[in-house]
This record gives sequence, structure tokens and C-alpha cells, in this order.
Amino acid sequence: MLRSVDLKTINIDFSLRMSTPFLNFDGTPLSDPVIGYGGTGVVVQQDGIAVKIPLRYISDSNIDAQANLKVIRHEISVYQRLQGCDGVACCFDFLGDCIRMELMENGDLAAYIKKRRPPRSDQLSWFRQMAHGLAHIHDRCVVVADIATKNLLLSADLSIRFCDFSESSILPLNTDMERVDERGYSIYTDMGQLGAVMYEVVTGYPCEFDLFRDQPSGPACAAWPRRDILPSTQNVWLGSIIERCWVKNAFQNARSLLAVLEAVTLDCPLEHERSSMNI
Repeated sequence: MLRSVDLKTINIDFSLRMSTPFLNFDGTPLSDPVIGYGGTGVVVQQDGIAVKIPLRYISDSNIDAQANLKVIRHEISVYQRLQGCDGVACCFDFLGDCIRMELMENGDLAAYIKKRRPPRSDQLSWFRQMAHGLAHIHDRCVVVADIATKNLLLSADLSIRFCDFSESSILPLNTDMERVDERGYSIYTDMGQLGAVMYEVVTGYPCEFDLFRDQPSGPACAAWPRRDILPSTQNVWLGSIIERCWVKNAFQNARSLLAVLEAVTLDCPLEHERSSMNI
């Protein structure tokens, strides 16, 4: 969860209070334009590229900063495993505990769909790209673990790219991905989250495939959410496919999901949805 900072209570230079609550990791003021930020990292624009650095608030202790640095270093290792992987944001280098990547002109999918309702042709193209990219990520023996509209980027031509692997698991390259369970995360939880993304894009309503709902406080493993906490897919375009994403093992893998999406036709989608339940 992101922390709020009351700048009035912090003894710092006035000009810094007016610009940004963030610092560079070395404690100097962050002067580059901020594109976005999350729980452990902040993304800035530098010379036409996006640069992700460890999140450091003005009020953070060194312990907080070191914890965020550890997360960035883990994410760098994931991106190194995924270098050249279809559907993943292209990274240029990882110098100085930073992730330098391509700047995506249309921002993230969450912000994009808040401003406009994309046609079904675009939606279907995105879903196919997501399933295709996810299949290739799983081929590299990585479980994403945090698939959401805010973590999917759109290029100038509206192509989809996965980003933000801070919570991802890197597994040995010989791992049987259809059997692995990494603290409750698996290729099936990835597809469950992808189903929530599809629902959000199709309906325009937020949807979360919450793996920690009703879990006790403290350290816990991810757990498949109960069906009753997820929204109804009745009369939702591609609803039967979304529904299958939310049923564990209903798709053997992301390529099985892609095959169903590839078979969808825009001229008669509902007829296909009925038949897809038997695929």
C-alpha cells in the first residue's frame, strides 16, 4: 500500500516540497518528470526513455530504501530472464540499480480505458497479445503474479507489453510450469488475473482476482479466490472465456487460452462463446 506524506511536517527546502515527494536513491531531489509509481519503484522519463528506480520518499528511513532496492534488484533479474521475450517491455540496460526501458507513448492500459471505450476489435487483439505474451513468459519459467491493467503498457500502435515484475517468481529453466505452485502462485493464477483484466477492459468496471481475500493477517500464501467474490460474467462479451480463466485448470496453459481467443470471430462471438465451453 502506498504511504501518504504530509510535506508540511517535514523540515525540507520549500522548492522541494512543491516539486515531488520522491528522492533519488542517493537522497538527492528527484528532478526528472515522474511517469508513475507503485509500492517499491518510481518511473521517470529521461532522454526519451522510461527509467524505473527504487522508490524513496522524503520521509523514508534507510531501511525502507534498502528494502525497495532489494525489490528492484529482484525485478532486474526477472527482466534479464525475459530479455527478448515476446510481449514484454523492451529493456535497454540495468546500470546503477535502474531499469531503463522503452517509453510507451500510450501509457498503461488502466489509464487508457478510463478515457475511452476501445472497439471490440482492439480488445480482442489485446487479449490475444496478452495470452501470447504470457505463454512466452511462462516458457521462460517465470510466474508474473501481478497481472493488472496498470501493469500492461500500450505502444504507439496500441500493442500490449507486460511490465512490472516486482512480485514475479523466477523458477529453474527445467520447471514443469503446469505443475508448479510457488507459494500459491502458478500459471493458473496468472490466467485468473488475466481474466480479471479481460473483464475490466470489456465492461469498463474494475475487477480484481484477489489472491489474499479473507486471508489471516501476517505472512500468507496466495489462495484461489472464491467464485462468489468475482463479478458475474452473464451477458458479458467473452464471458465464457473469462469464466474459464477463473476456474483452476480449465485452461491447460496460456496457449490453450490463446487458441480459444484465436477462434473468436467478431461477426458471431456469442455463438463461438457457447461452443468454446467445450474446447
